[in-house]
Amino acid sequence: MSKLNEPVSGQDEEQPLISHLVELRQRLIWALLTVMLVFLSLFYFANDLYAYLSKPLTALLPAGTSMIATDVTSPFFAPFKLTLVLSIFAAMPFILHQIWGFIAPGLYSHERRIAIPLLVSSIALFYSGIAFAYYVVFPLIFGFFTSVGPENVAVMTDISSYLNFVLKLFFAFGIVFEIPIATLLIIWSGVSTVESLVSKRAYVVVACFVVGMLLTPPDVISQSLLALPMWLLFELGILLGRVIVRKPHEEDDADTDVPD
Repeated sequence: MSKLNEPVSGQDEEQPLISHLVELRQRLIWALLTVMLVFLSLFYFANDLYAYLSKPLTALLPAGTSMIATDVTSPFFAPFKLTLVLSIFAAMPFILHQIWGFIAPGLYSHERRIAIPLLVSSIALFYSGIAFAYYVVFPLIFGFFTSVGPENVAVMTDISSYLNFVLKLFFAFGIVFEIPIATLLIIWSGVSTVESLVSKRAYVVVACFVVGMLLTPPDVISQSLLALPMWLLFELGILLGRVIVRKPHEEDDADTDVPD
């Protein structure tokens, strides 16, 4: 009888894990359903979305030229791929909300207070990076590439190659605009300090221009349009680190001073 009355420790340990896995599966399903719903809503406008995406290039093409499709399936799969990626981008706030709902119970109160603004800011900064790339960088890049070719060569870009190029830049600029969040997390986690990052400012500026050189055409204007925002975003992260980072530690000290 004593064995029957003893609690089964293995089941006690497995139950929380199983419940977490079930919750994770449910949240993943909701995220996928959201992406699918947005995709079905946008797919009817897939060709219009691609036409809008290609405007920075088509507006600069010489008269009598246009984009081409070198693959038989490209006229269908290029707009399809674009719509799918845009669906993920559009559903990103809900996806991050599901991620937040899964990890929030395991965070301390001061961590939750700083994590919510960071999530909202990261979404806004990612979208800002995409908008900056489309409205500022693309006209400069495509203006450069369409003007340096030989006169006897007609610029007729493949739609799949253009889409892959544009999506890479979207991701690159979206990630680049997360610099303030990354800087703040580095300071907040204790990996580095504000003073240490400030002392390395000169190296950061050089790195910004190197990245600008790699991601943009080889002209000073395009490189500066990427390098200067990167540097300013780094400075913004340092400013946020000075203002925000000490608050969680102060709250921890206050919590330890509370009498029993």
